[in-house]
Amino acid sequence: MSSQYDDQMSTATRVIKNARIVTPTDIIEGAIRIEGDRLAGIGDVDRQADQRIDAEGCLVLPGLIDLHGDDIETELYPRSGARMDTGLALAASDRANVAAGITTKFHAISFEVDHEADRSPEIASEITAAVRDSDDLIADHRIHARCEVTQEESVDAVNAVINDETVSLVSVMSHVPGKGQFEDEEAFRQYYQGSRDHSAEEIENIIQRRQRPNVETIRDRVTDIVSTATRHNIPVASHDDENAGEVEHLDDVGVDISEYPITIETAQRAHDLGMTVTMGAPNLVRGESQWGNLRTADAIDADAVDALVADYYPMSLLAAPFVDTGEPLPTRVARVTKNPAEAVGLTDRGRIIEDARADLVVVDEEPTPTVVRAFVAGDPVFHAEGTQ
Repeated sequence: MSSQYDDQMSTATRVIKNARIVTPTDIIEGAIRIEGDRLAGIGDVDRQADQRIDAEGCLVLPGLIDLHGDDIETELYPRSGARMDTGLALAASDRANVAAGITTKFHAISFEVDHEADRSPEIASEITAAVRDSDDLIADHRIHARCEVTQEESVDAVNAVINDETVSLVSVMSHVPGKGQFEDEEAFRQYYQGSRDHSAEEIENIIQRRQRPNVETIRDRVTDIVSTATRHNIPVASHDDENAGEVEHLDDVGVDISEYPITIETAQRAHDLGMTVTMGAPNLVRGESQWGNLRTADAIDADAVDALVADYYPMSLLAAPFVDTGEPLPTRVARVTKNPAEAVGLTDRGRIIEDARADLVVVDEEPTPTVVRAFVAGDPVFHAEGTQ
């Protein structure tokens, strides 16, 4: 992980008063006391402090935790082929995520060989090293290494970064025509031509390359990745699971998280098996899947969603808890804080309770949810201009 505040622990005492505090079970009116990098009291704790901050009736949430955000790719390549400096891209992503309330960020880095889409194991390794080596970032940054198991190069590269202990989460996926989010070759062509700006010839070459591995080879590669990750105590996610039989197999080999299940039956089976089911916050905010797959709202209605992820749009993770699903606000907030933290073993954050890490965001709900202030490990790191 990488954050300047991990090595420079705050020693100040701060009180956030006049707050509506979202705890795991309730909304409490009062104050939060921060001592150093920890939460020292909740409720009636408006006492002497080095700094007193008036929340002016705003909500105070735990810092949001994003297990899957690939927005760093857009910062690195704002246009196809237009490469920005890696440090600049990382700094921009850092600030944008904190402004969206995300204090723990898992960058979902694709180790896929797709040069036309500005993706390669080499670029992924460069981003990974930049996150690992940076000491001037605001949020807590971690790596979620995405492995395209149809490509041997991707499997080898992800195994290498796992063994180097530079990743905190791994996911396995097979983006092939006729599987997962691509129900047929035409859907695959439309995705790569529309969102990746590939030529027709390039798309046909990708289809041919990805149709080569058989099911047994793909399953062997998944097992290989899971085994390597398990030896290093790193959780593993699967991506675009398409049926109950698939998630049953993945659960058997040790996969912990099911990302973006394609159907409601798949989501329910993964949930029943005890896998953490994650869906896209943009899907919930927009009201639909970009590719016509399972709607996040429908999966929530079926009680089959544990956590939400920002995917390609960080601000959606802040907006998601304020989408009315008929549930109490603490339940909705838990999907972007407590539940993702528990899914990856981060027991020190994601909840506003005494002795938790003091990652907090002050949120003004109107006219649209906006972060007024953010704290990382007790330190004030963001303050929207024009607010108290």
